[in-house]
Amino acid sequence: MLGTYEYFVSQLINGVSLGAIYGLIAIGYTMVYGIIGMINFAHGEVFMIGSFISLITFLVLGTLGITWVPLALLIMLIMTMVFTSIYGWALERVAYRPLRGSPRLAALITAIGMSIFLQNYVQLLQSARPKPMQPLIRGGFEILHSMTPDGKDYIVSLSYLQCIIIVLTLILMIVFTTIINKTRLGRAQRACEQDGKMAALIGVNVDRTISLTFVMGSALASVAGLIFLVNYGVIDFYIGFLAGVKAFTAAVLGGIGSLPGAMLGGLLIGLIETFWSGYFTVEYKDVATFGILVLVLIFRPTGLLGKPDIEKV
Repeated sequence: MLGTYEYFVSQLINGVSLGAIYGLIAIGYTMVYGIIGMINFAHGEVFMIGSFISLITFLVLGTLGITWVPLALLIMLIMTMVFTSIYGWALERVAYRPLRGSPRLAALITAIGMSIFLQNYVQLLQSARPKPMQPLIRGGFEILHSMTPDGKDYIVSLSYLQCIIIVLTLILMIVFTTIINKTRLGRAQRACEQDGKMAALIGVNVDRTISLTFVMGSALASVAGLIFLVNYGVIDFYIGFLAGVKAFTAAVLGGIGSLPGAMLGGLLIGLIETFWSGYFTVEYKDVATFGILVLVLIFRPTGLLGKPDIEKV
């Protein structure tokens, strides 16, 4: 049996890496909800499209003879963010903007419909067969080294890829938090969140602000899609559904409408899944995740970092 401490550290590293992916997707949910009060259930499929764009870019780079991994990853990151952002913009412009003044149920049904449409759209273009990709980043740092009771070495390592995931996630959080708190766009987003009609009266372009919010959320989801592809090495057209549900759960757990809450919720979901799978049985990790969500919402309905809605009169 492995050392308890070493095994705990190993699962902690894996949980943080998985939670970073959920957190990046969850930010897209919470940004859209914060401004227009709507859950974009097609956001998981935007994440899935980001993974496929990353894979297609990788294959094109291989055809062109670009094999230096840092340059290839940089180009994949840029292309994925650009093209996935276009999908996010088109999604808002075609599916959600015409229904902005409609009852929320209409927008909810549309979001689910767009989720199904994007799944089948990718399935028709790329087929239902899983798409593998060879590992791009190998190696890592040795953190702990111990001996198991049967005389075998057990090494806890932090891979280079996990380091990149953690650092990239921190950088993106800092950049997007700065944009929202310090820039003109961020002020416009916060104004639309508080009162869209009043924001329009004082000169804020509400339509453009909402479109840019979808673009920002889609860009973050595309980064999560690239990380997922590089980390797990295989994707299919269905990965967006379950990841989207988990990311939405993370946004609710952290407090829907709060960016730090979305990232905190993503990290918690990743840690819960990883530790439950490591110490108990993997078949019930989703039960544990949603069970803890229910308990949190019973005692704190707004989530861990969420704020109660104030009714305007």
